[in-house]
Amino acid sequence: MAELFIELFSEEIPSKLQIDARQKIKQMIDEKLKKKGINFKSSKSFSTPKRLVFFIEGIPEKIEQKKKIIKGPNVDAPQAALDGFIKSNNLSKLDIYKKNLEKGEFYFAEIKPKVIDILKELQSIIPEALQSYSWKKSMKWSVYDLSWGRPLKSIIALFNNKVINFNFFHLQSGDLTLIDGTDEDKIKKINSFKSYLSVLKSQNIILDQEKRKNIIVRKMNNICNARNLKNNFNEKLIEEVVNLVEKPNVIVGRFDEIYLKVPQEILIVTMQQHQKYFPLFDNNNKLTNLFLLVSNLADKKGYIKTGNQRVIEARLSDAKFFWDKNKTQSLVKQVAKLKNLYFFNRLGTFYDRTQRLRKLASPISDQLNLSKEKIEIASSICKADLVSDLVREYPELQGVMGRYFAIEQGFEADVSLAISDHYLPTGVNSEVPKKPISVAVSLIDKIDILVGFFGINEKPTSSKDPFALRRTAIGLLRTIIENKLSVQLKDIINYSIVIYEEQNTKFINNLVTKEVLIFLRERFKNILKDKKIRNDIIEAVDSSHTDNDFLALYKKCSIINKNISKDICKNIIGTYKRASNIIEQELKSKKEEISGQPESFLFKKDEEKHLYNKINEIRQYFSSTRKRESYEETLKILAEAKSTTDNFFDNVIVNDENSDIKKNRLELLQMFCKTYNNFIDFSKVEGA
Repeated sequence: MAELFIELFSEEIPSKLQIDARQKIKQMIDEKLKKKGINFKSSKSFSTPKRLVFFIEGIPEKIEQKKKIIKGPNVDAPQAALDGFIKSNNLSKLDIYKKNLEKGEFYFAEIKPKVIDILKELQSIIPEALQSYSWKKSMKWSVYDLSWGRPLKSIIALFNNKVINFNFFHLQSGDLTLIDGTDEDKIKKINSFKSYLSVLKSQNIILDQEKRKNIIVRKMNNICNARNLKNNFNEKLIEEVVNLVEKPNVIVGRFDEIYLKVPQEILIVTMQQHQKYFPLFDNNNKLTNLFLLVSNLADKKGYIKTGNQRVIEARLSDAKFFWDKNKTQSLVKQVAKLKNLYFFNRLGTFYDRTQRLRKLASPISDQLNLSKEKIEIASSICKADLVSDLVREYPELQGVMGRYFAIEQGFEADVSLAISDHYLPTGVNSEVPKKPISVAVSLIDKIDILVGFFGINEKPTSSKDPFALRRTAIGLLRTIIENKLSVQLKDIINYSIVIYEEQNTKFINNLVTKEVLIFLRERFKNILKDKKIRNDIIEAVDSSHTDNDFLALYKKCSIINKNISKDICKNIIGTYKRASNIIEQELKSKKEEISGQPESFLFKKDEEKHLYNKINEIRQYFSSTRKRESYEETLKILAEAKSTTDNFFDNVIVNDENSDIKKNRLELLQMFCKTYNNFIDFSKVEGA
């Protein structure tokens, strides 16, 4: 067995591009090997900023293919079928012959024995795999036609310690690698993967990204432990930094404590996102004036530390200047500047948005029983920080800076908090707003977005969602569920449409309310599935739940899913299925309609009367408790009807000789089923 080793050496590739290329090119090489029938023991990929490396072990040097007969399509099959058979098996028309079988005449071919030289196969497999990879961002350079993530300088391709000769655009594969440059004395000859690792080790280069990560994390933890600091490092930043270095060295830096007077979010964003530093916190989670940087070189003379400290001081100085300037600028006065900042060309400016949100304060405050005035104030100023210098410099801090500005200017705490929290949740697993005013502004903000984009027909498709409306919808629904809010969204959506009309926004969709609610409902089903609620339960509840109160829908699904395997649900479903099966059989045999309206004067047995009374009792319960219904209590009431229905089935023959009595009993059972379907559509439940 042999090994395959490939190195692609280039200028420094950005972290995200590097990770994608490492994973995807490996996958493509693996797939092309398997397609050719070349098996292997293991396949690994590695990367540093300048190196993409692929190492596959346990590949045979040659494959001996024995003689075999393969069957093709029927001779009457379309020509395309025969062409496909020939192509997929690398045949020619001369290899094909016909043969009669019991099931007809078929094409056959004889595959002659042959020895496949893997080295020769790799000469086409590798460049094809490289060619098939599409970079998310690529570039061309000099006069070359090659499009790559960054200028590609050399290719090592070895199989069984022999060079795999092929051309890839202007590059010829070989056995030479480059160490930190292109000078002649930095060129190293490689004859195996083992010798390659030895060369890298001599230069302190760590090829394996997982080993680099472990080294970086260990060094950072040691520093934190020695200084009694918290080691809660940003995992995404760690992954990024790992791919920015190949000789990791961790350095402690510091900045002037004066900058700690600036909101810590500004400092954190500056360090993490702009400089790729790790901010350090004390055990009370308070930001310190220390940070960690990961260098690609050892800093024996302290030049790297000094240079980076100088850079961060300059950036923090700018941030402090903007903070001192912006914090006293009235948010109320800044709102007018939003007239110059467009939200979307057919949906007006951010000023228009704030006015819409302010007006939506009325219906949401009524439904949630909150201060209309506070919601109006928060809605009016919630976008004002977008025109500040700080948010223009740090877009990630929209809302956060608004909250700080509001606090500095004396706004109430819950109004200030709403400015930052109305953007929540920012991701699938992020927190939703919890404070009442924050929740209210968050809901109307998301409703305004959905109504606006649906109104101008900028709806998501199966493959595209450029305005993240799915995320907006899920955020809206999560906020409702996790805060246990009974909200009539239909009313607020309709109100939002009216406000858009008042602003002379031209909607081209006349079904906004209907489509938004359907869209929300579909997203809601996904949320329920993520909660491990059975699909049949979701469909059963959804079919019967005509209201737009998503909390009620969620509670109903949850309580049924919780009890579906318990006796209480087994009794309900068993009783329902028994009745519905009788009706279903009758409907199959006759076309007579059964509406569920029995006549009491046709009852001949007490069991009929008892069942009729029990059904009316349940109906009365539904009509009197609809808005304050306890689903646990509902299940209990439905289950308690089992004894009455059992007595009916045990003592009453539905299929009576008298056609009128028979039909009336069927009507009674239909009445029973329809009453139960007021809760959920039990016909869609697969069983307990």
